[in-house]
Amino acid sequence: MAELTAVLASTHHPFYLKATTDESDQRMPQADEWKRKVEAYRETLTAAEPDILVMVGADHFHQFFLDNYPTFLIGKQEKYDATFYNEEREFGIPKYVLDGDVELSNFLHQGLMDEGFDFSSSHELKIDHSIICPIITVRPDADLPIVPIYTNIFAPPLPSPKRFWDLGRAIRKVIDAYPSDKKIAAIGTGHLSLELGGPRMFGEHGPDPEFDARAIEWLSTGNIDAILENVTHESMSGSGNATHGFMDLILMMGIAGPENADYVDQLDLYHTREMFMTWYPNKNEKMAETAARSAAEAGAATGPVHAAKAGATA
Repeated sequence: MAELTAVLASTHHPFYLKATTDESDQRMPQADEWKRKVEAYRETLTAAEPDILVMVGADHFHQFFLDNYPTFLIGKQEKYDATFYNEEREFGIPKYVLDGDVELSNFLHQGLMDEGFDFSSSHELKIDHSIICPIITVRPDADLPIVPIYTNIFAPPLPSPKRFWDLGRAIRKVIDAYPSDKKIAAIGTGHLSLELGGPRMFGEHGPDPEFDARAIEWLSTGNIDAILENVTHESMSGSGNATHGFMDLILMMGIAGPENADYVDQLDLYHTREMFMTWYPNKNEKMAETAARSAAEAGAATGPVHAAKAGATA
C-alpha cells in the first residue's frame, strides 16, 4: 500500500515570493526572517521523499462563483495550468504547469464517495495561489505530480468544521488503502485569523492574536475536541472576515490524525500570523533529525506549541 510520509499545514501568503526577492530599499523588514523560516520548513517535506503531492486549497473566486461553487472538488487531469492574471499582476506569482496523477485522483474520488463525501470533479481545473503558494515555498522545483482538492471556505452555506475534520480522516483512510508503492505527502493551506478588506486588515499582526495562539495549540496537539467546542462559523467571523480558511487547516489535522505535530513554526507579519506545521505519520530517524535541524535554524519547535508560549492574552 501507499505510504503517507508527511502532512503539511500552513498559511498561504501570496506576497511571499515578491517580498523575499525584492532587493530594493522598499524590502520589507521581515523578509529575511520569513525566507529563513520558509527554507527551513521546506526541508521537512524534502526529508519525507514524496512521489506525489495531495494538495488542499480553495479557489479565490477565480473560476467558481456564488452561482456555482462546489463544496468539495477534486481535479482529474494530466496537466494543470496555474496562476491567474491578477495573481501575476498583484503578487508577482509566475505561471506554472503542474503534472497531475490521474490514477490517484480517480482512486481518491471513488474512495471519498464511498466514505460519504459527494465530490465534484474537474477536467479543466486551473490552480490558484492556495496551491501555488506552497509549491513556491516547499517544492519550488514543481517536479512532483499533484492531486488538487478544493474546498468551499468562501460561499455560504459552508460545511461545518466537523465536516472538514471528517473529510481529513476520510482522505487519510483512502490514501492508506491506495494499492501502490508510492510515497504520498499531503499539503494544505488556509488561514489563522484574517481580515480582507475590513477595518482590521492592516494591523501589526492578525486581527485576533488570541485565536491564532489557541489555534496553533489545538492543531499542534491534535485537539479536535477543543476545536469543535470553540470554533464555529460565527466565532471565525468574529476573528476576521476571512478566518474560515482555518477549516482547511482542520482538514489537514484530520489527515494527520489527533496527534502531536513534529514541527511547528510561526511568524507575525503586518496583518497576519503565518504558521508552518508538519506531521510525520511514520517518522524515521532522518525525518526526526531534519525537523530538529530545521527547528534550530528557524527558531521553531519539534512538538506542540501551547497558547501561553505563542502569545495568547488572558
